[in-house]
Amino acid sequence: MKLRRITAASAVALTLVLTATACGGDDKDSASGSGGGDKIKVGIKYDQPGLGLKEPDGSFSGFDVDVATYVAKQLGYKPDQIEWVETKSADRETALARGDVKFIAATYSITDERKAKVDFAGPYLLAHQDLLVKKDSDISKGTDLNGKKLCSVTGSTSAQNVKNTIAPKAQLKQLPGYSECIAGLQAGSVDALTTDDSILAGFASQDKYKGQFKLAGLKLSNENYGIGVKKGDSATVDKINKALEKMVSDGSWEKAVKANFGPANYKNEPAPKIGQIVQ
Repeated sequence: MKLRRITAASAVALTLVLTATACGGDDKDSASGSGGGDKIKVGIKYDQPGLGLKEPDGSFSGFDVDVATYVAKQLGYKPDQIEWVETKSADRETALARGDVKFIAATYSITDERKAKVDFAGPYLLAHQDLLVKKDSDISKGTDLNGKKLCSVTGSTSAQNVKNTIAPKAQLKQLPGYSECIAGLQAGSVDALTTDDSILAGFASQDKYKGQFKLAGLKLSNENYGIGVKKGDSATVDKINKALEKMVSDGSWEKAVKANFGPANYKNEPAPKIGQIVQ
């Protein structure tokens, strides 16, 4: 009788073990194959219309979002497996170093200084630094910024580029995001906003800002947008480069450019060659 009680208890225990194992197996299976149940964390901007924007309904739109979605698909992840992570300019290197994201597509210009900290795939877009000013502004060239209040975001290279090479007497004002800068421009607390023309075109084309601002039309620098990857992860860089080449060759790149920049009459450069940095 004692033996039978032990056997019965053992049977119950065995059943529990098998049940738990089966549940664990289901979880594991759901996370395997072509991304499976896994998620991929991708860094983007949340406040850049036409590039990386979090919409009121929680969805995301923009050229960087389209590029990142295409790349993630080539890496084996469906759109619903992408976890978008906001990565502001000042936080990008840290986010990659900590492993907070797998890669970053966030108007991330490739520079020698940044290449010392992260690796880059691409470039996938050639933009140019420009100025956004009020429609009636008399600022038409870089030197007009001397004595003026110039806004850009913390961690961006744009404002410092103007200060160092074009308008040494410009008064720099660095804010956390572009939304804050454009609000300052609208209110008159700053005279100009500087960053890449692609970003400025996105803001200028928003319904709430239409007719208020204009692009100065200056090409103050060449900005080669790359996809940032953790330093030393050459395997991921190679995979992303292949994905970008495919995106261009199958027409998806051009389609994304027209969809995101077309409404602002943004005149984009042709798709850059992988590894070809325009100085």
